[in-house]
Amino acid sequence: MYPVITISREFGSGGHSIGEKVAEKLGIPFYDGEIVNRAAQESGYCKELIEEQGEATSSASKWFDISAASTMYFQSPQDEIFLAQRKVILDAAKKGPCVIVGRCSDYILRKAGVPCLNILIHADMVHRKKRVLERYGDMKEMGVEKRIEKKDKQRRTYYRYYTDQHWGKYENYDLALDSGNLGEDTCVHLICELAEQFPTRK
Repeated sequence: MYPVITISREFGSGGHSIGEKVAEKLGIPFYDGEIVNRAAQESGYCKELIEEQGEATSSASKWFDISAASTMYFQSPQDEIFLAQRKVILDAAKKGPCVIVGRCSDYILRKAGVPCLNILIHADMVHRKKRVLERYGDMKEMGVEKRIEKKDKQRRTYYRYYTDQHWGKYENYDLALDSGNLGEDTCVHLICELAEQFPTRK
């Protein structure tokens, strides 16, 4: 049986596409946009808000109380969205092998004691800019490089906020792959090979 595979990725590195191909090749479910759909059902928030806030946060959200003397605590929308996505991720992993993209899934499943193969996909700026332009077209308001930097910063902040760990730090992953140099197909091949060997590891 294959492990649950989590894909963390720099924006524009092709992590979604690689994860989707891995899932197809191994014949297991793929969760990325589906997490948004299910989290919307769990939380009651619209999909658009979850897509916007699903991997972005600010230091001003977290838990807050209604007054200094109050003992009642409330969650911000961002926290409710995180918890809804966390539930979807845990439910998906409980059903068996699958590929899950982003949303602190490596940390969430590690804390829950679920054996995972955690992958980081990264690439240099040249390859990432090319991919983003191909996928999203020309971005005159915000240059492509600035958009990439902003998205990475949001993901880094989000991960740090909810895990108290550093996003992209090698200790959190079993394998880091440079999709710019290796290409998508090689990344898919390496992940699948490792997934096939994973159950025999001690």
